[in-house]
Amino acid sequence: MNIYAVRLITFSPTHTSKQVGEAIVRGTGISDVARTDLTFHPAGKLEIPENTLTVITVPVYGGKVAPLALERMKDVHASGAPAVLVAVYGNRAYEKALVELDAFASDRGFKVIAGATFVGEHSYSTQQNPIAAGRPDADDLQFAETFGAKIRTKIEAAADMDKLYAVDVNRIQRPRQAFFPLFRFLRKVVKLRKSGVPMPRIPAVDTELCNHCGYCVKHCPAGAIAKGDECTTDVEKCIRCCACVKGCPQKARTFDTPFAALLADCFKKQKENRIIL
Repeated sequence: MNIYAVRLITFSPTHTSKQVGEAIVRGTGISDVARTDLTFHPAGKLEIPENTLTVITVPVYGGKVAPLALERMKDVHASGAPAVLVAVYGNRAYEKALVELDAFASDRGFKVIAGATFVGEHSYSTQQNPIAAGRPDADDLQFAETFGAKIRTKIEAAADMDKLYAVDVNRIQRPRQAFFPLFRFLRKVVKLRKSGVPMPRIPAVDTELCNHCGYCVKHCPAGAIAKGDECTTDVEKCIRCCACVKGCPQKARTFDTPFAALLADCFKKQKENRIIL
């Protein structure tokens, strides 16, 4: 059978999920591409036709799919259209995020024919505490393109939609994780939480450096920063994606969490991307 169109649905405050999704789409070789970017706006009511392949790429926050991504995708539905689901995580763990995304997509009528977990630079990553810095890199994106080509091959090998079989994302191979760094991380997290050290909930702003250029206002996916009041962040809205921190032209924003040092120390070894199809 043939699929003549592809829709890329992505939520990507720091562009990692979008890069992976675009590479997968390129790999399929399908030229008719529609894009739905959930980063700043909901998808709205969207019905995906059966002959369209949907690629959904989302970031993982704290082992779960970014809640704002699911909220903005809630009105997307299909009637058996094939879907590829991708969870992008910051080199620690994606836990049940891919399974969560699978349940969400399946409930909305998609047939999940492939899944993947990719590593992207962690939201808390800085020069001082690098966590999967620079990922996805060129090798990651090439791997994503190859994955896209394999998806196209799978589709073309199926005689019809009934023969295009679904996958159980629970069966995806987990990336290798050394025991001792993980044990050290968990032990330090427990110690940190027992210490009573206050955890930052929003980025800090250096008022001397901030020139109110509005970059953070424009690039905050949650609308947590108001124009004219750039030195204030709404703690109830902030999702700690750190898009404002990573992109601030004046370097006026920082998110100094002790978890950054823990993650950088305990997860130096880069994990591998995994696919199932």
